[in-house]
Amino acid sequence: MKTIIDKVNKDDCDVNIIDKAGKILKSGGLVAFPTETVYGLGGDALNKEASGKIYAAKGRPSDNPLIVHIADKEALYELASYVPESAIKLADKFWPGPLTMVLNKSAVVPKETTGGLDTVAIRFPNHPVAIELIKRSKVYIAAPSANTSGRPSPTLAKHVEDDLSGRIDMIIDGGEVGIGIESTIVDLTSEVPVILRPGYITKKMLEEVVGKVEIDKAILECNKDKNYKPKAPGMKYKHYAPKAELYIVEGSQEEVVKTINKMTLENESKGIKTGIISTSQTKDSYVSGIIKCIGSRDDDVSISQGLYKVLREFDECDVDIIYTESFMDDDFGQAIMNRLLKAAGYKIINGGIL
Repeated sequence: MKTIIDKVNKDDCDVNIIDKAGKILKSGGLVAFPTETVYGLGGDALNKEASGKIYAAKGRPSDNPLIVHIADKEALYELASYVPESAIKLADKFWPGPLTMVLNKSAVVPKETTGGLDTVAIRFPNHPVAIELIKRSKVYIAAPSANTSGRPSPTLAKHVEDDLSGRIDMIIDGGEVGIGIESTIVDLTSEVPVILRPGYITKKMLEEVVGKVEIDKAILECNKDKNYKPKAPGMKYKHYAPKAELYIVEGSQEEVVKTINKMTLENESKGIKTGIISTSQTKDSYVSGIIKCIGSRDDDVSISQGLYKVLREFDECDVDIIYTESFMDDDFGQAIMNRLLKAAGYKIINGGIL
């Protein structure tokens, strides 16, 4: 299969390109497209064969549910068997935007799209290309991140091409995305909403709209139950991982820098090529290794925007091991740490022990 790659201006979409992509989706094909979070790999959400193609193209486990992307809040009533008041309030506040809501699915949504579950994950993306594609294609689009399963999610069309060229029909290149990590997922099927995946929309923001919100314990813990059926993408399997082994170093800034410098020098004496993920505050404190700045600690979004991009850059550098600084586990920082923990396979080093 030859993958079509077409560039669009997100502020002035070429409708001919969007219509071409829409025809592919209508015929059961796959199209990668930009959203405000990461690039998505889209297929017709109500076509079980198209959903099967998404899993096959990504090498994604079939029990890992797909998110259904919509461009009209009214679609909730077609896709969900029941829409609680909390969903209406959250949609009014955060849609379009980086929030996914899990609801009990209606009969029109095939279980091939929901990972075999009776729930469906739904979101209204805040990106002009994504919205135009959904509207003009006239299909709801099931779209996980457009990468090989387990790899860092794509924030550029080139990342999609590197992973999926020749395996999907089309890539719409809309430039670099904004937030850089996936949407917040909140489960609304129980009395108290539960965050299944942290993202830009934080617990505090949700509680300001719907009151008490809980956080699923699996978010910052390694799930060891092989029979666990995840309600949301990314809850069960290793995700976002670079090719090299990644370690998170925790402690004070001084302890972290000292520990990483010591380990990097030891690695180099053994011929081990080492990468370091730094921030703008610490990048000049490292004495060796391949150093890449992820962003500023004064701006969490700069960190999220740089995370997957830096992990992919280290793949190109062919490093053997990567050390990263840790980040505050609160508000949006929780989402960043969630992605880092999964990328590292929960490998943490205490910077205070050296």
